[in-house]
Amino acid sequence: MARTILITGAAKRVGKAIALDLAQNGDRIAVHYRSSAADANATVSELQVQGSEAAAFAADLTDAQQVDGLVAAITGKFGNLDVVVASAAVFRKTPWSEATEADWDFHVDGNLKATYLLAKAAAPHMNEGGVIVTFGDWSGDRAYTDYLPYCVSKAGVIALTKALAQELAPQIRVNCVCPGTILPPPAATDESVAAICEKTPLGRIGKPADAVAAVRFFVDGSNFATGSVLTIDGGRAVANYERA
Repeated sequence: MARTILITGAAKRVGKAIALDLAQNGDRIAVHYRSSAADANATVSELQVQGSEAAAFAADLTDAQQVDGLVAAITGKFGNLDVVVASAAVFRKTPWSEATEADWDFHVDGNLKATYLLAKAAAPHMNEGGVIVTFGDWSGDRAYTDYLPYCVSKAGVIALTKALAQELAPQIRVNCVCPGTILPPPAATDESVAAICEKTPLGRIGKPADAVAAVRFFVDGSNFATGSVLTIDGGRAVANYERA
């Protein structure tokens, strides 16, 4: 039986890559987006050309009512919900001397609260064998300077994952992917990317395929993993201490 898979932030970048990969088994794909409607519809079109049943769904994941509506819309269209990949995230530089309450709320709400609300809404609709994959970050375990609210929010996602794994067992498995730099931000320069590569033992930034493989492992590779955290950062978290 085909599964229904919800992927948040699937309109572009890593989320899109995850959607295109997971669709290869013939599963139905719910493409979530917040404001990138054109990109989301383009992703749906690519999935349909690939032979997959797919649809786009808009929601602000920091709003409980909208998250409940998102899950209701997906289950209303596809009839079930089997896998949730919470890959949507927010990220911006926040020097400590300039950090505001709004910066804190932006990251903690966008990364931690959103993941919590999504799991809370989705879990009652997921049957035995359901899977939730969250997205932390290597900096959730080893914080770096100028990104304090972001690092704290991702540390919270890691803790949330472990708590959810206990709360939702044995029916639903919950695991966390913690990437390093997978794609540079749009504003990145060649110099900034080279600096990251220099600090990374494997000497490169990650590719979407690296994140896709980690998600695929938790979704289909092991039925005995729950509460697990898989770091895919090229070894940066275990390198000698450096200031990001």
